[in-house]
Amino acid sequence: MTRTSGSTGSTITRPGKPPVCKAAMGVGALFLLVGILGFIPGITTNYDTMQFAGHDSNAKLFGLFQVSVLHNIVHLLFGVLGLTLGRSPGTAKAFLVWGGAAYLLFWIYGLLVNKNHEANFVPFNRADDWLHFFLGLGMIALGLLTARKVKSRSAVGGGAHSRGDLPPGSTAPRGRQEPRGGARGPRDMR
Repeated sequence: MTRTSGSTGSTITRPGKPPVCKAAMGVGALFLLVGILGFIPGITTNYDTMQFAGHDSNAKLFGLFQVSVLHNIVHLLFGVLGLTLGRSPGTAKAFLVWGGAAYLLFWIYGLLVNKNHEANFVPFNRADDWLHFFLGLGMIALGLLTARKVKSRSAVGGGAHSRGDLPPGSTAPRGRQEPRGGARGPRDMR
């Protein structure tokens, strides 16, 4: 992002959000949306059968994914976590990787639990199980690959304070304000 200061005419360059932050916030927004949609009749079929928790809830998001009030609350909480932790690269990566690991655990749990047993309290159906598998893998991949891009860019000299991304002949670090007209400092007068 580049912005020009009105009083001095100088240019300030600020990098945008790192890809890992954008990914975490995007995943968080998606979870929030899904959590909200789970409470909307019509988008959630058999809405009148929705229960707080338990395998007897026959409500299905998009007519496919079994949901309950608890299931929707879990989606909303993951959404809030994604938006909150997506503000910095370290916490964004942690949200994606550990959240993805949690979804892989949900997948394993869903495969092992009897769908008609009280242990299926969230509840999950087969469509949920496989969605959890792909969500888990996708979140972990996003966390590792997008965080790696930020790290590798700075490691090879393309980071925010690298001189390699400045115009030829420039001596100021990126982001430093320079007076208009190319005024020179004492170091440049030699």
